[in-house]
Amino acid sequence: MQSINPFTGQIVEEYREYTSSEVEKIIIQVDQAFQSWKQTSFVERAVCMKNLQAKLLERKAELASIMTSEMGKVLREAIGEIEKCALVCGFYAENAESFLKNEPIITEASESYVTYQPIGTVFAVMPWNFPFWQVFRFLAPALMAGNTGVLKHASNVPGCALAIEQLVRDAGFPENVFRTLLIASSSVKAVIENPFIKAVTLTGSTPAGKSVASIAGSALKKSVLELGGSDPYLILEDADIETAARLCVTSRLLNAGQSCIGAKRFIIADKIYDSFKTEFVRLMAQATYGDPLDLQTTIGPLARVDLRDELHLQVERSREMGATVLLGGFVPEGNAAFYPPTVLENVVPGMPAYHEELFGPVAVLFRFKTEEEAIRTANDTVFGLGAGIFTADLAKGKMLAEKGLEAGCVFVNDFVKSDPRLPFGGIKGSGYGRELSVVGIREFMNVKTVVVK
Repeated sequence: MQSINPFTGQIVEEYREYTSSEVEKIIIQVDQAFQSWKQTSFVERAVCMKNLQAKLLERKAELASIMTSEMGKVLREAIGEIEKCALVCGFYAENAESFLKNEPIITEASESYVTYQPIGTVFAVMPWNFPFWQVFRFLAPALMAGNTGVLKHASNVPGCALAIEQLVRDAGFPENVFRTLLIASSSVKAVIENPFIKAVTLTGSTPAGKSVASIAGSALKKSVLELGGSDPYLILEDADIETAARLCVTSRLLNAGQSCIGAKRFIIADKIYDSFKTEFVRLMAQATYGDPLDLQTTIGPLARVDLRDELHLQVERSREMGATVLLGGFVPEGNAAFYPPTVLENVVPGMPAYHEELFGPVAVLFRFKTEEEAIRTANDTVFGLGAGIFTADLAKGKMLAEKGLEAGCVFVNDFVKSDPRLPFGGIKGSGYGRELSVVGIREFMNVKTVVVK
């Protein structure tokens, strides 16, 4: 198992993959840890979680550099990601007890109520694009709820995976409450089927989600899936063009465009299409790609060369089928996995850029004449993760957000972002279940009814 720097092309470090017997031993140890961890109080758990929050902030420069070297995220974004992980730790340390308190229900019995009890070890299968945040948005609520966890991280970020395990240990959590498994994707099925694993959560591609859901379903185990997205953004004719273009570009270029909730499809009112396009392309063209450790760099390389090449193939195939490339659309010279900010228009059904997720700094512009047409175009996708609307008419924006767009979250006059206080997840090909907020911490709990006559 190798960690390869996508900027230099050099091997950062090599790791030995765990054997099946080692994996089995770790899972048993984590289950044994659960038997005592579930008995601890919320106060005891919160002490460890707040320690973890502090460790993240103390080591954020070091942890961010690991992230940058393994998957190319620019350093300032990597530091921000570590800070967000600290935020979610603090959020659940402060709120888990109230989120999971018993809920009385009035019936003819003398007492009846719902109690939330931890179910055991949760298996997390996580991606490389936000290698700390994706893990912590599962880890913080799971551990505060009294569950334990094992992690199978993406094969190109083993350094991040092991750093997270060490952080948990250094924060004072009991040994084996959370462990990392250095295993290949081919080993995931056996882990899910292990009797000591009680549930699975995956963030990744739609095909990976279907595979994991099938295995978990066959084993009658709960699963939560956060999958791909092709988020549409509606730019209505009364929108503030400069603000809308700036926020849309920010969303599209965040993490070099490698974000499930990144803005990807921009559906623009006919009357302002040309004005918005001009401003949008101008801002996209200002982005600079370069050394991700340089704080002046806007976007770093994609995580791997093969991912960059797949993205370029999607652009090229769309161009060959009639799409117009307004900006970018080429592979830069050199060994780094760079792809330039790219803008396409005249994209129609049948093209890869219309149907597929573009996981990199590529934007697609559409024109609409009626709001019905805009909604139809926005929803004409297998995905349903996030969406955005820019308009001066907030009542209309809220109506379209609630009743028009098929997505797990819709932001009006801002770009989509995850927040510990708000449920996060999608519908359709973007998965099911929710992370974060009170909803997320209850996903892996036994919602138990108690009735006393």
